[in-house]
Amino acid sequence: MKRLLLLAFSAMFVFAATLPLHAQGGCVNSPENPTVVLAVVGSAGAFFVSARARIKARRNASK
Repeated sequence: MKRLLLLAFSAMFVFAATLPLHAQGGCVNSPENPTVVLAVVGSAGAFFVSARARIKARRNASK
């Protein structure tokens, strides 16, 4: 149940964050560079996955 609740709040946050961007006319009139934004989000995701894997490996090794 906690995982479902976390997923629901995450989805609402992502959709709520996109509303102001859509109000600017989407990517056509956007003041930021969409390529840079995607690079930052992708890098953060890759860091999160690798950090989680390292934490799990360390936790399993200590058992």
